[in-house]
Amino acid sequence: MLVLFETPAGFALFKVLDEGKLDKVEDLWKEFQTSETARKVVKLKAFSKFENTAEALSAATLIVDSKPSKGLRKFLREQCEGEILAVADSKLGNAIKEKLKIECVHNNAVLELMRGLRTQLSELITGLGVQDLAPMSLGLSHSLSRFKLKFSPDKVDTMIIQAIGLLDDLDKELNTYAMRVREWYGWHFPELSKIVQDNIQYAKVVKLMGSRTNAADLDFSEILPEEVESELKEAAVISMGTEVSDHDMLNIKALCTQVISLSEYRAQLFDYLRSRMNAIAPNLTVLVGELVGARLIAHAGSLLNLAKQPASTVQILGAEKVLSLVIPCEIKMLIRHITSPKALAIQNMSLGCKSPG
Repeated sequence: MLVLFETPAGFALFKVLDEGKLDKVEDLWKEFQTSETARKVVKLKAFSKFENTAEALSAATLIVDSKPSKGLRKFLREQCEGEILAVADSKLGNAIKEKLKIECVHNNAVLELMRGLRTQLSELITGLGVQDLAPMSLGLSHSLSRFKLKFSPDKVDTMIIQAIGLLDDLDKELNTYAMRVREWYGWHFPELSKIVQDNIQYAKVVKLMGSRTNAADLDFSEILPEEVESELKEAAVISMGTEVSDHDMLNIKALCTQVISLSEYRAQLFDYLRSRMNAIAPNLTVLVGELVGARLIAHAGSLLNLAKQPASTVQILGAEKVLSLVIPCEIKMLIRHITSPKALAIQNMSLGCKSPG
């Protein structure tokens, strides 16, 4: 019997010298307490060394997926003719048996044998010291982690989840900043809040105008419609607001600049989110729109998780916190005729908003 053992430096094949010891699985670890006793159980038959890190990474990636690499298949063809091969992964053994017609075994005795080999590996393989094995293992594990993270198909929607989260945060910040601008500037020109309803237009008007006494001499045509501009200039003349100092006005204008800058970045982020949604989930985007589709993906955790959800679960996505409070009070809700919570992600789509109940 031969034992296939994967190392960061290459693939090793060990010849089992005394197969009778495999019958006593519980005592097998004693044979690997020292290198001398281990050499009586197994002996290195052949070693296939990796040429470079790229080859090691490619082989390790395939091994993780229970697939033999091209180099491993060639190595086994040359060394395992007429032999039984012990492997640590049963799926890998099935793949080797299917492709190379080599009989493979995987059981508790093989796993215990692998543990023993791992403890005495540097002694059983000539030229592979502990000081060399540790850096190889660390380097290969880092390379494998970076490779899996870079090419994992499960991570294609991570950018959508992050983008919609940031978009929601920006909306909250924009709303907070815009309300602060209205409250702050409202002491000077309170009538402006009713004339200009849009927060971004309000910030642009305040930044351009400064003191309300400048309104008559300014052109707001790039920001406001003509009739709104006329109403603004009329209100500025008869405003009941208090006067503010130049230093106060500079700070108000600085806040307006922040609001305008955040709104411009939000527009860029929305364009990015729309392009990502059209590329990754085009059908979902057409059905519910970019924002609702992205929120559904974020609530589900990934696009794959969302695809696996039943319709009854999709219906309540976004209302988990509300439902956690409502469900224990289910009986009270029925008695008091309280309607179901509306904090649902799907309620944000136009069809959801129009649906009854």
